[in-house]
Order: sequence, then C-alpha cells, then structure tokens
Amino acid sequence: MRSVQRALEAVGQQPLVTSDPRDLAGAAGLVLPGVGSAQDAMRALYRLGLVEPLQAYAASGRPFLGVCVGQQLLFDGSDEDPSCPGLAIMPGRVRKLAPAPGLKIPHMGWNQTRRGPARTGLLPDGEDGAYFYFVHSYYPQPARADDVALTSEHGVRFCVAVARDNVFACQFHPEKSQAAGLALLRKFVSS
Repeated sequence: MRSVQRALEAVGQQPLVTSDPRDLAGAAGLVLPGVGSAQDAMRALYRLGLVEPLQAYAASGRPFLGVCVGQQLLFDGSDEDPSCPGLAIMPGRVRKLAPAPGLKIPHMGWNQTRRGPARTGLLPDGEDGAYFYFVHSYYPQPARADDVALTSEHGVRFCVAVARDNVFACQFHPEKSQAAGLALLRKFVSS
C-alpha cells in the first residue's frame, strides 16, 4: 500500500489510506491495491465491512482502479479458493498461471503488453507494447472479451488489465512500472 500511496503522491495527489467504509462515500477516486492471496483479502474486506461499499462505489460512476490482487477481487471468484466469492463487479474468474518447462511461477519482472478491445483513456499514449512490472501467479479471465484492456504473455497470452465504464484494473503494478505506470496513475487521478 505504501508504494501505491507514494506513487499517487508523485503524480500530485494526497491519498487517504483507509479501511473505514464511511470514507468511500466522499471519495473522488478509489484505488483498491492488494498483495498476497485473494481469499485473505476478501475475508479482510468482509471483516471490515467494505464489500458492499466497494460494490456501491464501483456502480457510482466515479473512477475506480484495482491493482494486482485488487484487480482479482473484482471478479466473481478465483481458482485460488473456489469457495470464496469475489466482489462480482466484473463478470469472470481468476485463473492460475499453468506451469510449463522453463516457465517460472510466480511471473515476476517486466513484460510487454498488447491492447485489447476495451477502450480506456488511462493507458499510455503511443503504440502498442508498453512494458509494466508484474508479480503474480493468477490472472483474470473476464467473461466478456470486450472488458479486456491489455494482454501479455507468460507461457500463454492472458488478460492483464480490464476496463469497463469507470472501472479500470490491472494485474501489473503501475507504482513499480516507472514512466508507463506513473503515466497511467496520472491519467487516473485526472479522470
């Protein structure tokens, strides 16, 4: 969370880091970061009373950004723990990267991305092929192909960012992705 907070500060914002559901009501924009396991994060959201406020915020039309596990939580559920539901803001499931000879899981490091059909003003300007920094073993599989904003490849081509209406979420870490990541965050805070 601290690295996301510092990156937002670097693009001119003074973010409020909170676990109080009342703070969401007045927020002009919301970032849901996450690391670790999706089921632990969902259990924490339930315990803190944040599930319904997050769902309501996403439906409000205000800018909503999910980062890493924060993206995974937006879906109906995850292969990581099929008994634990997600926020169901985006239809689809989170899948585990399949092991293959010579392929390291978790996928860590810089990887090139390709644009998908979903259109968003948050992606860096210019040609296809921006590089972002990844640390993950799971990826989203949206039910609607039109929600895919970016894909990448690690053994197979897979979705790494989704966009629909006011919601944008990415599997990579924009706060660790240098110029491309800061450009995305700058566009998010100005949206």
